[in-house]
This record gives sequence, structure tokens and C-alpha cells, in this order.
Amino acid sequence: MIIFLRELFGNALRTSFTLFKIIIPVSIITRLLQEWGLIDHFGIVLGPIMELVGMPGSLGLVWAAAIITNIYGGMVVFASLAPGMELTVAQVSVLGTMILVAHSLPVELMIAQKSGARLPAILLIRILGALLLGWLLKITYNLTGALQQPNQTLWVPPVVNPGWGSWALAELRNLLLIFIVIVALLALMELLRRMGIIKMMIKMLGPVLKLLGISSEAAPITIIGMTMGISYGGGLIINEAREGNVARGDLFASITLMSLCHSLFEDTMLMVLIGGHLTGLLWGRLFFSLLVTMLVVRLIKRLPEKLLDQYLFAPVSTNL
Repeated sequence: MIIFLRELFGNALRTSFTLFKIIIPVSIITRLLQEWGLIDHFGIVLGPIMELVGMPGSLGLVWAAAIITNIYGGMVVFASLAPGMELTVAQVSVLGTMILVAHSLPVELMIAQKSGARLPAILLIRILGALLLGWLLKITYNLTGALQQPNQTLWVPPVVNPGWGSWALAELRNLLLIFIVIVALLALMELLRRMGIIKMMIKMLGPVLKLLGISSEAAPITIIGMTMGISYGGGLIINEAREGNVARGDLFASITLMSLCHSLFEDTMLMVLIGGHLTGLLWGRLFFSLLVTMLVVRLIKRLPEKLLDQYLFAPVSTNL
């Protein structure tokens, strides 16, 4: 038992260190960009795009905050802008779904790159994916007349002290939480492996993975990414990529799927709290993500290795 705990703690430290090397510098840079007003300018740029998906242009600032910081940052801006806009449930569902597909990009794109995917490719998939899914949901809600009732926000985030001290304390708490989650994940994965449950889960996911064109070897990291999220599961995903147990094509397809549809429970419920509906936040996003991943797998099989290396597959670093 002591040997197991020592190995568990050591693996958790190595995995966390891998992840923290990405999160800490990117978080500082993101904070600086926020201080310099980049989010405001980015929000103005996104204004016309938001109108294409049936929302007021000013809500571009909400999506910009979520893209550059995180979902909570977007929720804070939404809470300040939404009152008086008379938004419908359909509009908030579209906004919430777009946020779920594309948020926390500075951190999550770096994790994807370290895991073996080209940053521009994943950036394109997430931004264009969010816009296309938002547009499809807008068309669907308008044609069916669904969710046109006034939106009711269920939760307003508390006001946060904007100072650097409060930010640093919040980041430290976040890093500690990530480490605790990683320890729990590693322990859970080992327990499930010893009990044979992982093999059973892979077998159950077999038909879905086969339909998508992903091998069963990619199942564990895909499950982690989709349920826990990229930020929490990122260290495990990177380590799995370094082990080389998953083919590059399967790894890229897995990263694509978890990039479009991750943290299925926690993040989805956050968007429910601002008034979004599960038809878009969960079911629409899940179906869309599976479809895009299937198309990506087909594309990988058709493209020559040279183009795959140039535009899709990034070399996996072996350095801690």
C-alpha cells in the first residue's frame, strides 16, 4: 500500500508539473492581455459574428471573455450585459453552446499541441465549429419556434476583486484543485484497471469508436477528456501521447472530439445556470462533435503523410 501511494504521488507530481508548465505562464500572459484591454477589442471584432447567429453584437464581449479566460469569465461578463437585453432561451442556448465549444483557448490549445495536434488546426476546428454549431442551432430554433420565451438566469456570479493579489490566490487554489483531481484520476484509473472495468468500458464504447473510426486504444484518454475536461485531464492526455500507445491519427481524432465536447457535466450545468437549454448545450453539441470527428477521421485516412505532418500532427515532446 505504501509503495502504491508513493508511486501514485510521484506520478501525480510529474503529471501536474507537465500541466503546470503550460497553465502558469499562459495564465499570466492571459491576465496581462486582460489588463491591457485585449478582450474588449476582441469583443468588438466578434460583434458582427454574433449577429450572424442571432444575438446582439455586444454579446461578442461575453464570448471573447470566455475564449481568452474561461467559462467563469464569460459568465461574469454575461451577468453584467444581459439585464435589459430581453434575450430568449434560444439565444442564450446558442451563446452557451458556442462558449462550451470554444473557451479557455490559450491553455487548452497548448495542451492539445503538447499532445500531438497542430495548434492552428485545433484552433480552426474549435472556432469554426462553434460558429457553425451556433448558426445551425439558430436556424433550428427559428424554424421550429422552440425556446422563444424570455430567458431566466438562475445564477449570477459574485463580484470578484480585480486585483493581482486576489487573482494570484484564485490561481493557486485552481492549481491545487487540479493536482487533487489528478491524484484522484490516477488512483481511479488504476483501480478501474485492476478491476477490469476499463476493459469493459472500452468494449462498450467499441461500436461508437468503430463508427467514428477511432481505435479502442484511444478510449481511456477520450473518456477522461470528455468527462473531466481538458484542463483537468490534460496532463494524463499528454503523458499518454508520450507513451506512444495510441496511433497519431487516433490521437488527433480523440483530441478533436474532446476539444469540441469536453467536461460534459460541469461545464454544461454552468451554461444551464445562465439559462441555456440542453437541446443545444448537451445533445446538439454531442451529436455535432461526433459528426465532425467522423469527418476528421475520414480526412486523415485520405490525406498523404506529408500533409498530415505539416497541418495536423505535431511532434510530441518527450521533455518533462
